[in-house]
Amino acid sequence: MKRLALFFISFICISAFGQIERVEPPNWWVGFKNQDLQLLIKGENISDYTPNIEYAGVSIVKTNKAKSPNYLFLDLSISTDTKPGTMQIVFERKGKKKLKYEYELKKRSRPSEEFLGFDSSDVVYLITPDRFANALTENDIVKGLKEAAIDRNDDYARHGGDIKGISNHLDYIDEMGFTAIWSCPVLTNDMPQASYHGYAITDLYQIDPRFGTLEEYIELSQKAKAKGIKLIMDQVANHCGIGHWWIKDLPFEDWLNYQAAYEAGEKTTYSNHKRTTNQDIYASKIDAIGMTNGWFTDSMPDLNQNNPFMATYLIQNSIWWIETAQLGGIRQDTYPYPDKIFMSEWAGAIMKEYPNFSIVGEEWSYNPLLVAYWQQGAENHDGYHSNLTSSMDFPMQKTISDALKEKEQWNSGLIKIYEGLANDFHYPNPEKIMIFPDNHDMDRIHTQLNEDPVLTKMALAYHLTLPRIPQIYYGTEILMQNTAKPGDHGLIRTDFPGGWEGDEVNAFTGEGLKADQKDMQAYVKTLLRFRKNSKAIHKGKTVHFAPKDGVYVMFRVLNEETVVLILNKNDDPVELDLLRFKEMILDNRDLKDVITGENLIWKDKLVLKEKGARVLSTK
Repeated sequence: MKRLALFFISFICISAFGQIERVEPPNWWVGFKNQDLQLLIKGENISDYTPNIEYAGVSIVKTNKAKSPNYLFLDLSISTDTKPGTMQIVFERKGKKKLKYEYELKKRSRPSEEFLGFDSSDVVYLITPDRFANALTENDIVKGLKEAAIDRNDDYARHGGDIKGISNHLDYIDEMGFTAIWSCPVLTNDMPQASYHGYAITDLYQIDPRFGTLEEYIELSQKAKAKGIKLIMDQVANHCGIGHWWIKDLPFEDWLNYQAAYEAGEKTTYSNHKRTTNQDIYASKIDAIGMTNGWFTDSMPDLNQNNPFMATYLIQNSIWWIETAQLGGIRQDTYPYPDKIFMSEWAGAIMKEYPNFSIVGEEWSYNPLLVAYWQQGAENHDGYHSNLTSSMDFPMQKTISDALKEKEQWNSGLIKIYEGLANDFHYPNPEKIMIFPDNHDMDRIHTQLNEDPVLTKMALAYHLTLPRIPQIYYGTEILMQNTAKPGDHGLIRTDFPGGWEGDEVNAFTGEGLKADQKDMQAYVKTLLRFRKNSKAIHKGKTVHFAPKDGVYVMFRVLNEETVVLILNKNDDPVELDLLRFKEMILDNRDLKDVITGENLIWKDKLVLKEKGARVLSTK
């Protein structure tokens, strides 16, 4: 109850200032490269007031009124020699009592250059927080929020997982060998139903009280960092939830796309989802507008990033979270849907402030040309520079899944993996792309591969040795699947066993897991822990050989370390002619099987006794 009380006390404290309901960002810092700050001031008829600040190093550049009289947008300049402290913003209006608001400028905890993002040395663990672990039952139901129920039997209801549940299992995540955590959004989704996923945000500056508190989120970041684990925040610049606080009183007539139609109660204009319009040299204007401006659903209003105040709001919000939670990266949802010029400015503003940071954008396309377009360094026909360090490799994900299931023929099976990886010539930095066997929006990999544990191991071995940044979805390590309902998001986001008191199965301890689940968990752990210390996988040269007789071989090489991946689709024993790989200069070298620990000498031939993956290393 203490935690909930603090939530409401915070609201009361803001309200106690009278007509000032909100000031966002809630605080800022001194010492940024960008000395500009724009404050959103929300309060009844606040536009009738004149603000004044008397604080050394801070000046009001411009006061901007909105269409709604209940907003002011205050442009400030914060000089390089400004000292941290609390400044008072005084709002004056003739014949009215002065309004005063205390605003804190904090000292930054570390320089921008020390904010290190994720890279190819990392393996990211993707978690749906509502479904991972419930540490605090007292925050399961929060009075005043619309969805006030817990039902673990309903795949689309809230189940009670929280931030503390992730913190409490950092030892498991660390011991498995993961080096980064990407959690689906943890900001408030005050929506009437199915709000557990986090992508219909109704307050961009508040942790959802059902997930915990801001302090608990910061604690998660700190504890993770102490274990060498980075925290990646899932953000959404394209849309918000229809329950967002500003929907009842929108500041401008163009705060949302198709806002006039919404306010008139007309039918929603949905996105046409034609993502190719971002690159298509023949695309019509109406198709391009229909893609960018259309809403996802009735419950997710599309934000207009062409409104300069909205654009600044979103950029500052991202920087506020980086600084507040000391983030190790951002995952940006639905990357091609917002205005692409804005997205370049958004990513550019972040990377200018944090030059060693990382951002990955979601482009759900199976065309590598489209995915490559969004990565910084791409030589795009239209001169577009994204400033985005990483995109998501949906093309290769699908290719791997399809290839492992298909019959081996000249144009199907492993040849698709070989040809798919050949597309890397088009990527500016393929090693900075994020690869994944599955995620929270698609069938789990074990379901994709028809619940064949051998194929699942082959998929994971390939993902974890590619020149990429791998991401593994929680539960993949214990063969979680959704075969009963393919495509069903609720089932895809199943509770992680052991995350709730009374669970009969506990994957954190291994209690109650079936033999094949324990075997897979041990397999993934062994691969992850090996990968963690393999510089050849992190930074090495990649050489692969066209599949032959149902066997595909890839090498990762750095100095004296060579890692060999062998994917074998033969059920019966087969001999691999090692003379074919003479250019790799491994003759008579000692290698070790990473999984079994078996030692072997690379000479003449290698007998592959059964279908599966082998990972060999000279290290």
